[in-house]
Amino acid sequence: MLKTRIKEYRARYGLKQSELADRVGVRRETIGFLENGKYNPSLKLAMDIAKVFETTVEELFRFEE
Repeated sequence: MLKTRIKEYRARYGLKQSELADRVGVRRETIGFLENGKYNPSLKLAMDIAKVFETTVEELFRFEE
């Protein structure tokens, strides 16, 4: 299962789901699905989100069995 720290990073940066979605070119619902582990991002989307938060993909996402 994919685990993500997007919600944590959004809080640090003071971003709403909709604001992050606008920055990376997806719908707000997509960010919600990512945060709830219901959607696996493309590599490009994962990299775009990491760039917004000035971190690495590995820092934001991890897989757990």
